[in-house]
Parts: sequence; C-alpha cells; structure tokens
Amino acid sequence: MSAQITGCGPGAEALLAALHAQCFAECWSEAEMAGLLASPGVSALILEDEDGPAALALIRVVLDEAELLTLGVLPDRRARGHGITLLRAAEAEARQAGAARLFLEVSHVNAPAAGLYARAGYRQVGRRKRYYRDGSDARVLARNLE
Repeated sequence: MSAQITGCGPGAEALLAALHAQCFAECWSEAEMAGLLASPGVSALILEDEDGPAALALIRVVLDEAELLTLGVLPDRRARGHGITLLRAAEAEARQAGAARLFLEVSHVNAPAAGLYARAGYRQVGRRKRYYRDGSDARVLARNLE
C-alpha cells in the first residue's frame, strides 16, 4: 500500500493529539486540537501508510496566505518520503482554499525539518528570537504556491 492522505475535522482531535505527542516533545492536547479544528480556515491532514497513521499536518488559510501550523512524521516512519508527500498535500489544500503563499516556522536547531523545507523551495523571510519553549529561535520560511 502506498501512502494515502485524508482530510479530517472535528472529531479527529484525539488521533491528531496522539500523533502530535509522538512527533514532538512539546505537543498539543486534544483540547488544543479541537480548538484549532473549530477555527475558521483550519484544515488537518493525516498520512497513512501500510502500518496505519504515520504523519499529520495542520494549515490555516486567511485570504490569500496560509500558515503550516504543524507537520510531524512519527519517528519510526521518518526518511520514507512522508514529510515531503504531506507537505505537498498541505500546499495543494492551501492553494485550493485560495492561498498564494505559505508560511511556516521551524526551529533553527531542527536540521532535518529545515532541510526538508529548503529542498521543497522554502526560503527564510524572518526570524523570531527565542520563539520556542526551549529558547530556540524560529526561522520564518515562505514559498509561493504556484
């Protein structure tokens, strides 16, 4: 089975929170996921491979701009192309919702994610000092959606 991507909405907060908790040390709770899913312009995507749910992404679209709120791949499923597959699906979702540009933040210490975004055509447009709880800076990246 190849990877399949499905959209999800309210009612999927438990699955999204569980995936997020496995992907990140600083994870979002079910209540936080529910709040995001109830917000205007927010979409969630789940990538499933032959072993089940493997990755998640959330985006928010406002007018002609989108923000990738999170993208995570389970640690034991990384380096299989799931990250780029889900990123491209999130870009397509944003484009369909009317976005012309997608923004995201990535920690300056997260080299694997920064590499993924650079390979996908994202360029740094700003920096947020001490943005993350661990004190690391966030690189603000953007890419025009064609």
